[in-house]
Amino acid sequence: MSTYFSADWIFPVSSPPIKNGIVEVNSEGEIIAVFTEERGENLNIEKLKGAIVPGFINTHCHLELSHLLGKISERTGLVDFVKQIISGRQAENDEIKLAMQNADKQMYNNGIVAVADISNQISSKEIKQKSKIYYHTFVEAMGFNPERAKAIMDYAIGIKNEFFPLPASVVPHAPYSLSPELFKLINEEAESDEAFISIHNQETVEENSFFTDKTGGFLELYKFLGLDIGFFKPSGKSSLQTWLPNIKNQKLLLVHNTVSSKEDIEFALQNHHNLYWCICPNANLYIEDKLPDVNLWMEKDLKITMGTDSLASNNQLNILAEMKTLQQLKNVGFESLLQWATINGAEFLGLDRQLGTIEVGKKPGLNLVSLSKYFTIENDVVIKLV
Repeated sequence: MSTYFSADWIFPVSSPPIKNGIVEVNSEGEIIAVFTEERGENLNIEKLKGAIVPGFINTHCHLELSHLLGKISERTGLVDFVKQIISGRQAENDEIKLAMQNADKQMYNNGIVAVADISNQISSKEIKQKSKIYYHTFVEAMGFNPERAKAIMDYAIGIKNEFFPLPASVVPHAPYSLSPELFKLINEEAESDEAFISIHNQETVEENSFFTDKTGGFLELYKFLGLDIGFFKPSGKSSLQTWLPNIKNQKLLLVHNTVSSKEDIEFALQNHHNLYWCICPNANLYIEDKLPDVNLWMEKDLKITMGTDSLASNNQLNILAEMKTLQQLKNVGFESLLQWATINGAEFLGLDRQLGTIEVGKKPGLNLVSLSKYFTIENDVVIKLV
């Protein structure tokens, strides 16, 4: 049996928006038809105010850190943020589990249908197995000492295998926490599994300073961690231009990119041909109080996706709220934001045959959002239709 939804606008994403359009959905959430108002005569249609859009894809989250909501100071910069995470991450198992359950529920209620989630341990598996959301888990490998590379990789592969049968892959944490030897092992693992990779990239100027001439705040972080980095030699180049050659042909998601320059972006495009660029606006503001040069990203026609990051660096897990921030502070048009929040993320996760657009045969989930006549997001409340 079919249900018919109509709204002021339907945004299929794969085709132009339809004013007063109608979506037909069966009991399984599959799109049966998308058509104009004129073709809907004599049908029992649920008419709604607002815009119907596909379910959102969150391409960067840390479910494991949900218990840190409100516990990490804002706008301290990345180095101090990382130190706070390390010092305050531990908690009782029941507290961590309940926080993850609540975060998962919050994302579902906010219209998110798929999540690329960062994990360092197995604790989130049960929540993901029971969730109505599709999760792909990125198991982070991190370790700056080259002599520890194989042991670190073996441990990460073990975590990945424990997530089975849920989809998972081993990925690098960030350039400043990996040796070239560990990068090589991750790349080999990804090639053998035909997996895709995510990495935190250029969140702060301190990262570039470290790779360019071994200066800046990361020296303080390594001292805080008790790590001897005497072996490290600066490359004289930015972080991205230093590490990117370690990842060859895999589909690659660069996360944050807060200080990526025009030269960095051009280097990346010349040296890797399957890149996606994830932006987490509210987390960028929470940690560094800075947003990437989104206009440059658009000028370079980058494949952009949206993320929330964790509740350690955000007050909510809501893709629409991220979109609203970019619209307000960077004046990005709604249709561009919607593409970043839906089909681009679905493509990265290999889910574009079922999610990301409102097309016949897909089960993308349907969200109702409130827009002004100028396609301006009026609030960050999502009504889930399917």
